[in-house]
Order: sequence, then C-alpha cells, then structure tokens
Amino acid sequence: MAGLRVLGAAGLAVMLAAGPALAANLVGTAANLQGMDKVTARISSFEATIGETIRFGNLEIVVRACRKRPPEEQPESAAYLEIHEIKAGKPRRKVFDGWMFASSPALSAMEHPVYDVWVVDCKVPGAAVPKTPKKAAKKP
Repeated sequence: MAGLRVLGAAGLAVMLAAGPALAANLVGTAANLQGMDKVTARISSFEATIGETIRFGNLEIVVRACRKRPPEEQPESAAYLEIHEIKAGKPRRKVFDGWMFASSPALSAMEHPVYDVWVVDCKVPGAAVPKTPKKAAKKP
C-alpha cells in the first residue's frame, strides 16, 4: 500500500494520460477538497490554495500541486497533498504525503482513524466549462 502513495511524476503522467493524442494538462491554482469527520459523520467542503496551510479538525493540509485534464479529454484531477496531524503536547506527525486522484480516491488514500480527506477537483483560472449547445429555433 505504501508503494501506491509514492507515485511521483511518472505515476501522475500515467494516471492523467488518456491516449495517444494528449493535450497539455491544466495547472490549478487551488484544489477543491472534501473531508469527513468519522465521529460525527459530518462532511465539509473546502478550497485550498496552492502552498497555503488550511486546517480541518486537528489536521493541517497543504496542497503542493494540482493538475487537471483539459475539458475535451476524460475527466481527471489530481493534487499533491501534505497532511500533518497536530495534537497538543506532541510533535506534528505526517499522516499523508503524495498524489490523490479525484476519480480514484482509494488508490492513494489517507489512513486516519478520525478523518478522511479526498480531492474533488482542481480550480483552474480561465478554464471554461463546456456548455451544452442550445437547440436552433425552427424557421416557419
């Protein structure tokens, strides 16, 4: 299981590759994450800007990178996360360090007795969401 966490750049390239004709992956400025407190069964959604530390319960989460496939390819988002647990009177303890994938959260999951954290999407500035074309009006 530990081998799956350290996918590195090669693992990210394989997970984000869709076929022979690939467009460049989009680089995100933030990651949309969700977290669950297993004790209360409460799910929280939050956005984490690249490089900034956010808190979820007693976890500190830092998103180091976020990548997303372009809209014309099969959807996939991946984020590199560093997660530390903070307990009073104890040193910080790293509980996760690696890539998480939106479409396969169990592939590289954080193992923690109280919290779950997973990637939902990458926020890419200027990336337009494809719109459904409107039906043309019929001429009389």
